[in-house]
Amino acid sequence: MKYARIAATGSYLPPKIMTNADLEAIVETNDAWIQQRTGIKQRHIVAADDNVVSMAAKAARKALDTAELKPQDINMIIVATCSSEHVFPSAACMLQQALGMPNCPAFDVQAACSGFMYALSIATQFIATQQCQRILIVGSEAMSKVVDWTDRSSCILFGDGAGAMILEASATPGIFSTHLNSDGNFKDVLFLRNGEHVQMQGNTVFKMAVKWLSEVATEALVANNMQAADIDWVVPHQANIRIIQSTVKLLNIPLEKVIVTVAEHANTSAASIPLALDIAIRDGRIVRGQNLLFEAFGGGLTWGSALVRY
Repeated sequence: MKYARIAATGSYLPPKIMTNADLEAIVETNDAWIQQRTGIKQRHIVAADDNVVSMAAKAARKALDTAELKPQDINMIIVATCSSEHVFPSAACMLQQALGMPNCPAFDVQAACSGFMYALSIATQFIATQQCQRILIVGSEAMSKVVDWTDRSSCILFGDGAGAMILEASATPGIFSTHLNSDGNFKDVLFLRNGEHVQMQGNTVFKMAVKWLSEVATEALVANNMQAADIDWVVPHQANIRIIQSTVKLLNIPLEKVIVTVAEHANTSAASIPLALDIAIRDGRIVRGQNLLFEAFGGGLTWGSALVRY
């Protein structure tokens, strides 16, 4: 049996930064209010000539360079996004063209903020069944283009960016297991209609996120006969510091073992986990051999987790 392991990661953040103070000039809000409720201090905003595909390409090139791989070494491309400018062709197909990759399967996954967890799970199965040797997964979002900048309850939450991961076949486990779930009965709690803006019921999302994230993370631990103490780092979806704090408290994992980037990045939807992971790898906190727990929650409602040895 083949297993999937993380060969390399990469990330990209647009250079333009919008601080909470900048937001004060746009909507009725202030820095203290935003930080107290979300933990967010700033967010990166994509330039007019940048988009989901161009950001994905920059993150992907970093991952390829880190792995010392060429585009032709990749057997499949999966892009997780909910903010692409095109319904079709997929962002993955356009990324394939941007990187000069040869013919291979390329498609998008849309599970909102849980998108990267879904993409990771799909890629793991293709490698486990020996249909692919290496798969490029990218979470890329231009959320600033789909939020209502007059709605202070939602525009303060989101940012733009991309994170990439290359999975490759291995004789020993890297991705121990992935766990996905959804409940369409709550489709109206958090949604984005074509051509419109993100709509959400914040308090409801908060309660459900904490409950289901803690449950799906526990599911991953139980499936692999592990305890919370066996986890070296939690790399969560960066939606809100209070959701992160409440979830790891239920898991009995100290906040010191959690990678937190929400203050600098805000909520980058499907890009948040690979972005946070790449930053923590490059600054030396996450090293080879450590056990990582990923978990995410998003519109659908969708949620998922993965237990990984890096």
